[in-house]
Amino acid sequence: MACAPQDPRITDPGDPVVQESRVDYIPSPISVTRARQHATRLVAEWGHPSVADDAALIVSELATNAVRHGHVPGRLFRVCLTLTKTRLRVTVTDPLGERMPRPRRPSPSEKNGRGLLIVRALAARWGVRERTVGKEIWAELDLATPPPEA
Repeated sequence: MACAPQDPRITDPGDPVVQESRVDYIPSPISVTRARQHATRLVAEWGHPSVADDAALIVSELATNAVRHGHVPGRLFRVCLTLTKTRLRVTVTDPLGERMPRPRRPSPSEKNGRGLLIVRALAARWGVRERTVGKEIWAELDLATPPPEA
């Protein structure tokens, strides 16, 4: 559960992209709900219902951060789901790159501040990348290896 040393945008020829979805959202709380619902439905449709709930929770946490901490008036945030044969990558980009996110340890009395801790607990790998405009936060879930065909 650490940041991957390699750039997740570099595709592995042995693990090609099978499916991909990119949706832009307005930075509002209802968009977080819609992004989470979209992720749940899509991951299940792609044949991986066992990771749909984890993917939806990661989308929800990262989209919430984009709305709360990455909001720039008039700009959208993007949720991208990328499926390969071995992993599902969730990427959320927002237009505000001045503050890069990092996990923190909130006190028990704080109501917020646990989103990246949740992402870190669920994801096999995750990380943050600066963009020319804004930032990108990504997390990967490993998929169960399908049983060998007889």
